[in-house]
Amino acid sequence: MPTRAYELMTIFEGAVEQPAIDATLKKIDELVVAGNGSIASTDNWGKRRFAYQIDHKWEGTYVVQEIVTEATELNDVERMLRLADDVVRHKVLRLPDHEGRKRGLLEGGPVPAEAG
Repeated sequence: MPTRAYELMTIFEGAVEQPAIDATLKKIDELVVAGNGSIASTDNWGKRRFAYQIDHKWEGTYVVQEIVTEATELNDVERMLRLADDVVRHKVLRLPDHEGRKRGLLEGGPVPAEAG
């Protein structure tokens, strides 16, 4: 089965403390590992102000994760995030293979940049 690279952005409510965010990230990691995958990187962007009000809130904590897995979908992760009370929004993107190689997530390693 081919390995695929995904990017997951999760926005937590602004009032949520870091231990609660870490607990949700640990659950995501457990679900990904159960699907024969791994979290390649986690980038916590911190609190940011929204461009518009979402669920009567003006700010949230953004976390971006790069995921490498053999699974063709991350349905279990998406379901868990839809049900999580602390999550305002989330988005899973499947990275094209060339982008996954460019980031060093897939076999073949980073692809050199093209001149031009």
